[in-house]
Order: sequence, then structure tokens, then C-alpha cells
Amino acid sequence: MNLAQPHVIPEDSVVINTSVFAAFVLITLFIVYRVSNRGTASDYFVAGSAFSGVQNGIALSGDYLSAASFLGIAGAIAIYGYDGFLYSIGFLVAWLVNLLLLAERTRNTGRFTMGDVLSFRMQQRPVRAAAATSTLAITVMYMIAQIAGAGGLVALLLNVHGKFGQVLVMVGVGAVMMVYVLVGGMKGTTWVQIIKAAMLVLCAALITVFLLGKFGYSMSELLRTAADNNPHGRAIFAPGAQYGESDMTKLDFVSLSLALVLGVGGLPHVLMRFYTVPNAREARRSVVWATWTMAIFYLCTLIIGYGASALVGSEAILAAPGAENSAAPLLAYQIGGTVLLGIISAVAFATILAVVAGLTLTASASFAHDVYASVVRGGEVDSDRVVWVARMTALVIGVVSIGGGILVMGQNVAFLVGLAFAFAASANLSTLLYTLFWKRFNTTGTLWGIYSGLISCLLLVFFSPVVSGSPDSIIASVDFAFFPLKNPGIVSIPISFLFAAIGTFVGKSEPDVERQAEMEVRSLTGIGSRTG
Repeated sequence: MNLAQPHVIPEDSVVINTSVFAAFVLITLFIVYRVSNRGTASDYFVAGSAFSGVQNGIALSGDYLSAASFLGIAGAIAIYGYDGFLYSIGFLVAWLVNLLLLAERTRNTGRFTMGDVLSFRMQQRPVRAAAATSTLAITVMYMIAQIAGAGGLVALLLNVHGKFGQVLVMVGVGAVMMVYVLVGGMKGTTWVQIIKAAMLVLCAALITVFLLGKFGYSMSELLRTAADNNPHGRAIFAPGAQYGESDMTKLDFVSLSLALVLGVGGLPHVLMRFYTVPNAREARRSVVWATWTMAIFYLCTLIIGYGASALVGSEAILAAPGAENSAAPLLAYQIGGTVLLGIISAVAFATILAVVAGLTLTASASFAHDVYASVVRGGEVDSDRVVWVARMTALVIGVVSIGGGILVMGQNVAFLVGLAFAFAASANLSTLLYTLFWKRFNTTGTLWGIYSGLISCLLLVFFSPVVSGSPDSIIASVDFAFFPLKNPGIVSIPISFLFAAIGTFVGKSEPDVERQAEMEVRSLTGIGSRTG
């Protein structure tokens, strides 16, 4: 029997949802204001490196558990089953790259941004400019996904069905996010992320317990009902419901998997978090704590996704505002009514705000520190001016991201974040690994690696079914797609590694032996690393 009928959020819940949103925003803004630092650039960008590994680890999970994790993955599992859970696996396994290869060395080598690491033994200006370019591109792509998720979520909760109403919602989310960044800096943003991560994991666990209780704590009964209420039937328990239709979709899955697993190591906002702790040991502890926190959460998303398919039904989910992204809120309403819906919605909203704030801070710090302070002013600039430039950059990035979010309304948030991961893996991972582990690597290799990965990824996405040629494309009315895959990682990531290596061998710049030796000592031991 199909238990799932089309659900519409009742009108009386709109007042409750709005009140919960407003209360959360006011409370967190007060916290941000109280804990914010009004001192140096170090205070604004990395909170004076004063957080412990445990605090930073929870904040890292808060930074990472985005709208894609809570809304997109739950929706993908509800619609496609096993293939949707592959997002969770990729997002989690990816942290091994950071734990084993990047966390300690990055913390010891840099100070504020990824550009500090890449330019340590290279020519400063071109490398910092390239690092800032990739950081801005990746951050904006990631933020577009978050703001698009916010539009769908709030539209669902406030019964906003028109596109113009969703546009207003996105503008409002972007405005609140910019206030967080402008007022609180890294310290305020970190505390919001800690609070949000704790709330998110707790709510996911509670929904899981309540959901299992609906089925007598029988996972078998839950899964059977999920299959009955899904057009794919029992196919949702095996690979192939989404990526098994043809050899091309299977290849698209491989490409997506590469992007998810390798992308985390190149995400600028994740790398920047390693500078908010005092030393490399605490950076490593951060990754361990973040990994365990996320493992618990992603196990809950598996049950939540199948539960949404069982109690709400895939047809009702796809018919709701936000489509797949509405699965978790609709499930919360089915389990606990208006009150639980309001709580879960506030947590999802907090998730988006906190992640977007962290992304904005990273991008603005990269532009202010790497481009303005280092490239434009050659290091001759006072700290207050750098912070002011960062704040102005945050405003510009917010406006651009809101515009992008409007263009991709209706797309699955997890899928959009997968594209951001492809950009990160393509533009940054090769140059980071070569810089840290290859002595011969030079400035030419760095520039070739960043720009080849970034440009190839951008072109392949533009000429793919993501933009045109498919019913769910951003521009569905035209078709200029010649690249058949929706995620370009399987092509753009190897291009970046290859061009970085070729650039190293053909480049005229000679490696700086003394700086390379200093970097090796600092990255391995922490001796000489700056904490403030």
C-alpha cells in the first residue's frame, strides 16, 4: 500500500517556521557579535589560531556538512536509493586525503590561505594571483549550490511557489550571510558552525530514532516500504537506479566519484580551517574529530533518505518546491508535524547560512591577502586596510553567488556541490601535492596546473548536459553540449596533474633550493611556522 500522498505544508506552520528562523538568526547574530575579534588580520581571517583541535574539528564538520549533505543527499537516497548514498561515501572517504597528506603540512607551511602554501618557494605574485583566482571560482560555485538549496528549502516551508518569491528568499539568505561575515570574521563564523554542527547531528540522530520507531525499529520493514513507494522498486538497494542506464552514465558515476574523493583536498575553505588551530597536532586532531562527526551523520542520512521514500514517497518529493531537496523537511513533517518541521527547517537553514558564511570569508580572505596585500601592494599595507578589502570583497561575492543561485534553481544541491568538488580537485589538488612532495616543482608548473585544471573544468561543464541539451539543464531550450558527462572530473583532474608536470619540465624558472629545504623542515616539524 502506498502510504505517501502528496504533502503540502499547512498554512499555520508558516508562522512557526518564520518565527524559528528569525529566532535562530537573532541568537546567532548576537553570538557572532559577542565573540567577534576586532583586531588584526590574523584575528579576522583565522581567529588568531586560538581554537583547539576538538573545537575546530566540530567546526570543520559544520563547514563541510552543507545543504548538499542534509538536503541533497537525503533527497538523492529517497529517489535513487543506493546511488544517492554514494555521495555520502565519497564525501566521507575524501577526508583521508586531508588526514594523511595535507592537514599537518598545510598548517605548518601557510598562515592564512592556500596561496601561502603554493607561493612559499615560488614567484609570489603570479602564483598568489592564480591561487586567488581558483579560490574565488571554487567558492562561488560552492556558494551557488548552497543559496540554491536555501531558496528551495524556504520556499517549501513558507509555501512560496513562484520563482519571484524564491528569488527574494535567496536575496534574504545572501544578505544575512554577509552580515555574519562582516560582523564576526572567522571567530564568530566558527562558533556559528560549532553550534550548527551539534544541532545538525543531534537532529539527524533524533529523526533516525523517531523514524525507526514508526516501523517498530525494524530496518527491514522500513526498506520494504521504501521500495513499495519508489518507482524503481527494489532496484534502490543496488547500484544503477541513477547511474546504470548506460555505459555513459556509469562513466559519469566514476567521474563524480573521483571529484568527490579528491575534491576535499583542494577546497579552500577546508584548507583555511587548518590555520585556526595553534599547531599541526591540533590540525590533525581537527580532521579526526571532523571525520567521526560526519561518519555518524552520514549513517543517519541513509536511514533518513530511505525513510523519506517510505513515508513521503518519491512522487510527492519531486512534486514539492525544491524537488529532491525537500525530502528531509517533508519527512520531518510526516514524523513530528509542524513543530519538528520547524526545528529541522531551522537546522537546515542554519546549515546553509554557516557554510555560506565560511565560504565567503575564505574567498574574501584570499582576495585581500593574496591579491591586494601581496600582489597589488607588495606586502606594504596595514592590517586594517586588508580587513576592509576583505569585507568589500565579501559583498561582491555574495551578490554574484545570489545571481548564480537564481540560475540553477531546481537542481539537486548535492549534484551542484559535486561540480564544486570537481573544480577544487582540478585546480588545486595537483599543485598542492606537487608543492609539498616534489622538490623540482616550480612556478611554471604551478601556474599550468591551476589554470589548466580550472579552464578545462569550466569549459567541459559549459559544454555538458548541465548547461544545455537535457530536460533538466540550466538552459533546457537549446543544445550546444558536446561533452557527454555531467561531472568533468575524470578528464579535468588528470589534465591538471599532467599540465603541472609538463610545465615543471618546460619552465625556465629554477627551484629555490633554500626555500624548498625550509619548506620541507617546516612542513614536517612545524619549526618556524607562524601562528599569528
